[in-house]
Amino acid sequence: MAIPVTPDPARDSPANTVHISWSRTTQSNGYVDDTWWALRDRCAPDYLGERLVCNAIGLLARVTSRTFETKMSDELGLPLADRWDLMTAKNSPFIRSAHVETPLGLDAVLGFYRAALEKRGWTENDGAAVAPDRAVVTFTTSDGPGLLRLVRQDNMTIADLSLRKLLAATTSIRPAPDRVMLLLGNKMDEAADITINERTIRLAAHAGEKLIDSDADADKLPDSQKIDLPPGRYKITLKLDGSAAQEREFEVAANETWGLLVGPEGAPLPMRLY
Repeated sequence: MAIPVTPDPARDSPANTVHISWSRTTQSNGYVDDTWWALRDRCAPDYLGERLVCNAIGLLARVTSRTFETKMSDELGLPLADRWDLMTAKNSPFIRSAHVETPLGLDAVLGFYRAALEKRGWTENDGAAVAPDRAVVTFTTSDGPGLLRLVRQDNMTIADLSLRKLLAATTSIRPAPDRVMLLLGNKMDEAADITINERTIRLAAHAGEKLIDSDADADKLPDSQKIDLPPGRYKITLKLDGSAAQEREFEVAANETWGLLVGPEGAPLPMRLY
């Protein structure tokens, strides 16, 4: 079966395996925190036997991911853009949020969300800011204010959709006024380095891996893993021991709190927490 094959970008570009995680935390006050994340790996076989294995794994992964997507979308109450490579989501007492990275064009993703959210009863507010490489659209809902932020980056569209609930967040995850709180964690068995705003933070294996489970877990982080930032766009570099560094631009707005986890192969897993 070791028959060489010519790499085919059209065939090999789709991700063929998927890492999936889901957790639920019930707090002492009865509030529930749900967290989801999923990350696709790419499979680029060099031999016919490897291609057959990749195709078989890919079929199972697609079935698994569709089941995961349905469960996540139904329980979260937010639509998810198609053909994603990475997704994270949060349903806490303070917010419902979903982060999706997809190769679909910005116009296509914007059109999908506008149509899907209208069906869910969201009313788009006037003043949407739409440009070729980014879009910011706000919504009014019966549950609280909604926000859709799209950024085109490295042939991917990054979509952040959130609905901030009416319950105010605790001080443990609420940023200072007009600032941004970024919480860092590492889910992997290897140590990792995160560089942001020209500052490098060393994270031991599994340091802060539960920061996204609840506001109480986030509050337990050491100060070195709580970064105070002005709103803006930042370049982040993640380096997991034994893996190549990954770079990503990360956009945050005033009065937001984000968690950033080091995931498989050093992939960044951003998640809106407030």
